[in-house]
Amino acid sequence: MEKTLSIIKPDGVARGVIGEVIKRLESNGLKIIAMKMLKMNKAQAESFYSVHKERPFFQSLTYFMTSGPIVVMVLEGENAIAGYREIMGATDHRDAAEGTIRKDFATDIEKNIVHGSDSPETAASEIGFFFNSYEVTG
Repeated sequence: MEKTLSIIKPDGVARGVIGEVIKRLESNGLKIIAMKMLKMNKAQAESFYSVHKERPFFQSLTYFMTSGPIVVMVLEGENAIAGYREIMGATDHRDAAEGTIRKDFATDIEKNIVHGSDSPETAASEIGFFFNSYEVTG
């Protein structure tokens, strides 16, 4: 079974769509094996998104990700990474397929409700950023 990280971003938490996101995950065969709500500080957000450090959106992204609580989850399932990315939809909600989380709930390219790992290597690193081995039940 493959694992991936999911984040419900501050806009998703603030808009009260946590339950809807979880419903879509579970109804598509993804099992939540770890979950918690937290609020990142600036240093944590900068570290988590360090791969984007040279991008023009880095400062606004890290500011946004520290603007409110987030829900982080470890998901497990067959082809969990690709499956979750399909459920999320394209990064830009205007390009996302109908019925995806981002198409249905996002308001702009940055406030796009959710984050998901893009590869097994990234998933392992991102899961380790938020969870220790005792917190992951699968």
